[in-house]
Amino acid sequence: MDSKSMSRVFLLSLLLVLLTVNFASFEESLDGSCGNKKDGAERLKGSDTSCGCKSNRKTNKEIDDDHSDVTVVTDEGQDELNDELQPSYTDNMVYIQGGQFTMGLNDPILIADGEYPARGVTVSSFYMDMHEVSNQDFERFVNATSYKTEAESFGDSFVLQSLLSEQTLKSITQAVAAAPWWLPVKGASWKHPEGLDTHIKDRMDHPVVHVSWNDAVKYCNWLNKRLPTEAEWEYTCQGGRKNRLYPWGNKEMPKGKHYMNIWQGKFPAENSKEDGYISTAPVTEFPAQNKYGMKNIVGNVWEWTADWWQVNHSSAKSKNPTGAISGKDKVKKGGSYMCHKDTCYRYRCAARSQNTPDSSAGNLGFRCASSELPKYLQRNNDEL
Repeated sequence: MDSKSMSRVFLLSLLLVLLTVNFASFEESLDGSCGNKKDGAERLKGSDTSCGCKSNRKTNKEIDDDHSDVTVVTDEGQDELNDELQPSYTDNMVYIQGGQFTMGLNDPILIADGEYPARGVTVSSFYMDMHEVSNQDFERFVNATSYKTEAESFGDSFVLQSLLSEQTLKSITQAVAAAPWWLPVKGASWKHPEGLDTHIKDRMDHPVVHVSWNDAVKYCNWLNKRLPTEAEWEYTCQGGRKNRLYPWGNKEMPKGKHYMNIWQGKFPAENSKEDGYISTAPVTEFPAQNKYGMKNIVGNVWEWTADWWQVNHSSAKSKNPTGAISGKDKVKKGGSYMCHKDTCYRYRCAARSQNTPDSSAGNLGFRCASSELPKYLQRNNDEL
């Protein structure tokens, strides 16, 4: 890998202590400030424990790229997809009427994440995908453009240890001490989510993962769309409600019903799978989370936004803010199936985290937005 790529997270890597197993030739950087539960009902205040949600891309050119010990699942024998019969989930865009809302919190739950202060924001009207981009959607893009994701170019991506096969686990020669459950797996990519011995053929309606911010931008541009700003994303998440933790209200499970895909049990040792899923869920799963009909805008997978990361915000009112002018990390929102209140309480509308634009992971995806309805969707609407 060239020196430019290796330098992207050099400063972050200095913060880590790596636990090396058998070999010491590989490093992954991890900036963990994922929150730590305090006494009982106390709210999290940004204590600095590592949950792995901020694992950034860093590879070593000396990594052995030999995959001979892993059985590769190929496309052979997979039924050909009929585009006319299968829906494109990113065709389902919702019109979001612009307006004013309160972004952020005056009583932040994770101070280190820059959730403070609450501030008045006005956003113009826009469109947002109802669903996260699915494997099926992303496959169409790849088939049409021959695009190669950054995870495929780097040769590895982060995967939750409990999802890996015994065969793949045997090939792991290192781990990050701060988050030993979060492993860089050779061959993990959007098509092989848990490594080369897995495939997406039985989860085409699940959100695409292992896509970097750069990959997400390429996909959105292909459809004449874009990534939402953080303000647009949070405005959509709130769904016109005020002082609410989640899109639907303040109760995590209204009337005992699951509205999102997060971790149940003790992370990372046990997932009771009470919501039905141990990893990703279909992009259409669970009830609509707010009046816009959004599905999985919190939980399931983290979602990239357009903004550069910053933690110091002005309390002054603003219109259509776009974050910092520049930076090293991009903002992601919504949390994922790995989030638990004790370790990573970020499945809230105001919660936020970040990664470098070339980072990828098995719990990181996206949805698109647009200032105007793309012309091909206008035609579809006219035909209807």
